Amino acid sequence: MNPAIGYSALILVSLTTTIIGFYGLRISRTTSDFYVASRTVRPWWNASAIGGEYLSAASFLGIAGLIVVSGIDALWFPIGYTAGYLMLLFFVAAPLRRSGAYTIPDFAQARLESTTARSITSLLVVVVGWFYIVPQLHGAALTIRTTTGLPSWVGAGVVVVIVCLTVVTGGMRSITFVQAFQFWLKLTALAVPAVFMLLVVTGDPDAAPAVPAAVELFPPADPFTGGSTYQTLSLMIALLFGTLGLPHVLVRFYTNPDGTAARRTTLIVLGLLSVFYLFPTIYGVLGRAYLPELAAAGYPDATVLLLPGRLIGGVGGDMLSALVVAGAFAAFLSTTSGLVVSLAGVISQDVMGGSVRGFRIAAVFAAVVPFGVAMMTDSLALAGSVGLVFAFTASTICPLLLLGIWWRGLTDAGAIAGMLTGGVLCGTAILAGAQIGADSPWRDMLTQPAAWTVPAAFLVTIIVSKATPHRRSSTVARFMSKLHVPERPLAVDNPRK
Repeated sequence: MNPAIGYSALILVSLTTTIIGFYGLRISRTTSDFYVASRTVRPWWNASAIGGEYLSAASFLGIAGLIVVSGIDALWFPIGYTAGYLMLLFFVAAPLRRSGAYTIPDFAQARLESTTARSITSLLVVVVGWFYIVPQLHGAALTIRTTTGLPSWVGAGVVVVIVCLTVVTGGMRSITFVQAFQFWLKLTALAVPAVFMLLVVTGDPDAAPAVPAAVELFPPADPFTGGSTYQTLSLMIALLFGTLGLPHVLVRFYTNPDGTAARRTTLIVLGLLSVFYLFPTIYGVLGRAYLPELAAAGYPDATVLLLPGRLIGGVGGDMLSALVVAGAFAAFLSTTSGLVVSLAGVISQDVMGGSVRGFRIAAVFAAVVPFGVAMMTDSLALAGSVGLVFAFTASTICPLLLLGIWWRGLTDAGAIAGMLTGGVLCGTAILAGAQIGADSPWRDMLTQPAAWTVPAAFLVTIIVSKATPHRRSSTVARFMSKLHVPERPLAVDNPRK
């Protein structure tokens, strides 16, 4: 690939993101602006912003890469990513917005009246956020190395610098504009080249891949799903329940004016995700036919970046490649910025008093730590590594939210025991799974642990809560009413008060 493509796309996206971020600075004045955009973000804006931060490196590059490696088994990832929002719609979106909290730890303390539960929730949110940021930086490193030949640290460093600039200057208000723009850039960056590539393939029969049947094009084999019933089930549990606990997604629902707007936002997100995931699937199919050597070389995640140049070539191929690279960087920037905002909110609230200055310091800290981790580790397959983050989130934060919203019997002792159990079990399984051999009978359970760690976390939470009814919050009845009683039309947060 011509290095000028990578340079031009990187510069264009970086400048545009920075300009939009500084525009957000002009209208970010209060603490509420920095944390939740004063709860004034309307559904279409918020849905676009959620799409911007949720569609990460795993979605933009990783899905196509997994399809190149494993075929139809990889399609469970986009299905799970999208279906997770149905869970959000039905069980979490509106009640969480009505809670009035700024962060997930705020919700934990308000629901359980426990500073210990808040502290553990804060720690888990930070761990989840850092685990999620690292694959984004790996994706940026891969993109820079593939398109320009520069060292890997340049791509990750550019993402960290730009994210820090936009988050520090404008907080949530600024990031909302940035992420909404980046979603539509990502969608365009995948859709336009996909249309041209399909026209080339269907318009020239001689250029079609030499495969006699779709079965041979999609043999079932994948290091992350393996084709087994257990691993498919475990993956879906991780994606469905893990979506409920992603801190950068949940914090966006605090920015809606009310619970009704939160539900409408979720419906719009479902539509946007359904359209978006059509295109990584197309890239994966074409990549299996035209770039199979990437899987053998260990770089299947580069499929999206290299495919337009392979199929179209010339000036047109260069322009489409530049568009794809721009979309890839938008994916890294938007997801990382959303995670940094959510982590900065948690860290500043719990450690630095919740001030705007504390938020800015926490944002830099939240971005620099995973940058160091990314530089010391090698990139895994992006979709697979993010899937493990979903499993960890489903085993820790998800039980707190679901039971906290829908079960009056939850106690602080039960929530703490459940989160610790899920975190220890899932974390140990992930670490052990990375070391175990391919022929081990325990490999499936360790590489996809959600099928047993999530039920274990829920079970421990319920058992300990049942055993400690005296620790039930004294305000649980009032708080549950607040979660589940729809707001009056006039009971909307008004930043002008």
